[in-house]
Formats: sequence, structure tokens, C-alpha cells
Amino acid sequence: MFCLMNEILEKILVRYPANRKDSLLPILQEVQQVNGYLTDDLIAEVGRTLNMPVNKVFSVAAFYDQFRFRPHGLYHVQLCRGTACHLHGSLSYLGELEKQLKLKAGTTSRDRRYSLELVNCMGACESAPVIRINDVYHPHVTPEALTRIIHSLKEKTE
Repeated sequence: MFCLMNEILEKILVRYPANRKDSLLPILQEVQQVNGYLTDDLIAEVGRTLNMPVNKVFSVAAFYDQFRFRPHGLYHVQLCRGTACHLHGSLSYLGELEKQLKLKAGTTSRDRRYSLELVNCMGACESAPVIRINDVYHPHVTPEALTRIIHSLKEKTE
């Protein structure tokens, strides 16, 4: 797999001038978009290309919430924890999501069907509380809606 990824990585890296440190974030974004997450090998190769220490590349990637170092599940559930969502009770949904999906926030199920992530803010405050599954937003979530959402996910994966 790394051989194929190496070809893709080369196509990404060739578009950015070597030794341009300001290329780091866009490169990491593209690499993650293609691979789904950042691996140690990919981070090392980006570092070599930009002539940066691997620990520096990793530190930058770890600083930003947008980058991940493990694969997500088929259904990646994100629960907004921004101020508006918090005031509308999003914390009460966390326990229910963990119970129904049988996983803790920040993890992926063993069968890689589900992953659950807490997000600082989704920028959809007027729709609080908000849950995003993959790229689909579920606004104004109620306990009943949460039950329906989880049930529909389970039907899709069984």
C-alpha cells in the first residue's frame, strides 16, 4: 500500500516548492484528504521533502484539530462542544452516543464502522446542538432525533 501512497504523495509534493515551510499545512491537508489520516511514514516523507525534522512536522500536525493520526470509522460521528451546543445540552448526548455506539469519544470501533469525536465548534451555532456524521449535519438535535439517527446508522451497517 505504501508504494501506491508514495506515488500519490509524489504527485502532491511536486506541486509545492521544496524547502518552503509555508507549504506544510496545505501538504498535510492534501495528504490526509487522500489517505484519510496521517501516518508516521507520510509525516516523515513530508519532513524530508520540506527539509524539516519529523518531530516539527508532527508537532504542527498535532497542534491542529483537523489532522488525525488514526483512521476513522465508516461513519464518523462528531459532536459539537461549542458554547451554543453546550448551552443546548450537547454534553447529555455524549453518554448516549458512547452507549449506543459502544465506544468512547476519540476512538473507533474495532470493526471500524463507527468513530466518535468531540469537536470544539462546528460553526453552526444557530442550529445548536449539532451532530455531524461524515459530511452530513444534523441540526437542532433532540433526544428523539438522536435515537433515530443512531438507529438509522445501525440499519445501514447491518
